[in-house]
Amino acid sequence: MYNRKIKILLSLLLLLVLLVSNIYGSSYIYEKKNKTDESSIATSVSTPVFEFESKAQLLMEASTGKIIYANNEEEKLLPASVTKIMTLLIIMEQIDSGKLSYDDKVVCSANAAGMGGSQIWFMENEELTIDEALKAICVVSANDVTVAMAEKIGGTEANFVNMMNEKAKELGMVNTNFMNSHGIDEDNHYTCAKDIAIMSREIITKHPDILKYTSIWMDTLRNGASSLTNTNKLIRFYEGATGLKTGYTSQALYNLAGTATRNNTTFITVIMGAPTPEVRLEETKQLLNFGFANYENKVLLEKDTVIDSLSVNKNINDKLDVIINREVSVLNEKGQNINTSQNITYNSLKAPIQMGEVIGKIDIINSQTNEIIDTLDLIARDDLNKSSFMDYLKRVFKLFIMSNKIE
Repeated sequence: MYNRKIKILLSLLLLLVLLVSNIYGSSYIYEKKNKTDESSIATSVSTPVFEFESKAQLLMEASTGKIIYANNEEEKLLPASVTKIMTLLIIMEQIDSGKLSYDDKVVCSANAAGMGGSQIWFMENEELTIDEALKAICVVSANDVTVAMAEKIGGTEANFVNMMNEKAKELGMVNTNFMNSHGIDEDNHYTCAKDIAIMSREIITKHPDILKYTSIWMDTLRNGASSLTNTNKLIRFYEGATGLKTGYTSQALYNLAGTATRNNTTFITVIMGAPTPEVRLEETKQLLNFGFANYENKVLLEKDTVIDSLSVNKNINDKLDVIINREVSVLNEKGQNINTSQNITYNSLKAPIQMGEVIGKIDIINSQTNEIIDTLDLIARDDLNKSSFMDYLKRVFKLFIMSNKIE
């Protein structure tokens, strides 16, 4: 009898503690923890030696942004129609944000119709859908359609060019200044190989639908009346090629921002100032061949991977599954393996927590060099409700029943 009274008293005390915690309890703070995994990441490949005829060259892996090879990559040069990568980036931002639709129409102005250089002879007051306009810009580098799109989005091409330069600053393109949307040579219109790679990476990783257009080899417009053949011969003559944009003027010479994907690995190349289109294509192939021969993209963690399962203050029934909301990958030198570790830090947590809420950070670390490979937000996979008075009462009752069974 005496023991039963003690148990009842203890159960009531436990209920009181739980209730006080539920009402006044402070948030639970989780400490850092480390987890080590065996993973493969890039170490060091000998610096390649090329004998290029172009003025500047660059090779970048797209998912990580790692530059593998570069020469004269920050020299300010004339981009010619490679300029249109930024034009396309802004168009795709408008589409993906819902401000434009592929079915919307663009009408040709007198100004756009009067553009020289590469064109589809877009007539004043003629209409194209945005889908058709993207084909014209990506496949045949149509200056007339480019200006019409710039006017549609910016009101005037000048306003659109301001948007281009603002985006360049946002992306850290420090050696770039645009004076037009199409790339015809103009004073103070310049960029560099590194900046071209930066905007190329932005468009293919953030707006991958553009590759549906840049990878077209041949197509038509105007119900088949106008034929289109891609100015980028890489699309036809290189396995895995997906884009991106050519450029040529008599002053800029031959430029190409190329993209290709094999086995989940994507490389971006930039060639600027090649003397002929053949040299431009051959040097692009050399860079891509080197990349694919020596490197591969290694996925360390898939999107939505459950990183942890937590008990959270103010909830006594459930655990919170913690996920990452994007893939973690590294550029891996073929045949090389090293360790990586995870350093996790949680915010001060208490229920209720909403699905998708950011609850901490995770660093993926190169265990050999102690360098951070990537940093991601940790996300709540599901809602986690705050426990009610009845939840606590049920827990105490359950404990009381269990203690009687033990007796």
